[in-house]
Amino acid sequence: MLHAALLEHLQQRFTDFFSSPTSIHQYKAVYGGDINRCFVLETNKGNFFIKVNASIFGLDMFEKEARGLIQLADTGTIKVPRPLFDGKFNQQIFLVIEYIQPGQMSKHFWEGFGESLSRLHHKSEDMFGLGYNNYIGKLVQPNHQHNSWADFYATERILPLARKAHEKGMLEAEHLTAIEQICNKLHGIFPEEKTSLLHGDLWNGNFITDTDGQAAIFDPALYFGNREMDIGMSLLFGGFDSIFYEAYEHHFPLQPGWRQRVALCQLYPLLVHLLLFGGSYRERVVETLNQYK
Repeated sequence: MLHAALLEHLQQRFTDFFSSPTSIHQYKAVYGGDINRCFVLETNKGNFFIKVNASIFGLDMFEKEARGLIQLADTGTIKVPRPLFDGKFNQQIFLVIEYIQPGQMSKHFWEGFGESLSRLHHKSEDMFGLGYNNYIGKLVQPNHQHNSWADFYATERILPLARKAHEKGMLEAEHLTAIEQICNKLHGIFPEEKTSLLHGDLWNGNFITDTDGQAAIFDPALYFGNREMDIGMSLLFGGFDSIFYEAYEHHFPLQPGWRQRVALCQLYPLLVHLLLFGGSYRERVVETLNQYK
């Protein structure tokens, strides 16, 4: 539940945002996330979505998420819930964003989704990374910039998490050695390609169908990287409809051999899940390492 004091504070924040009196009539919990408590707020200005967390691991987590949502929305390539404001109140952090009313998939949902992602991936910058660090789940995601994807993926993604998992006893020394050896081979595995703006955590729990029957994405872990990362992540937990991938490839063909690199792209989110949720992901990490010995 949301405490009365927080609701009163939120009403004042809404009033400041809209420059007119705003009242919260009621709220209802939304379930499905593992990290935050989420609610739909019903106000006299419409419905809005709020995330609340006890701020035990990242006071700036929602600030960084809001920056990512704005950056995605500003591309004009795919629908994203716009953030209104974030803040802290009584040892809790919160983020209020646009509420997207769920709808039914249109006939061309997957085709449109694939095309939209391809247009997002055409957004590029000179270097891999981002001008600021952010989060994936509740883990800090470092985004220090590099000239090559291989260097970025090894230094900012795989090695830090592998070492942390080893320190926690989740991976053996031999696994860490295998990961280090794989990282040394990345220049020869990934073909050179310019950067793409990535959602960064694109799985089937991070999109919704709006009332127009189109896809909207949320919960980004944004950075400029290799676009195969978003494709690999989308395939990690069952995958999207095949029409999605066909449409994506039609509008922005992937580099030859991309299917052989999917498991390598999934190594990063698997390490994230290993650290967040424990040993059930250890076997999948080890399976991936065995593929690239």
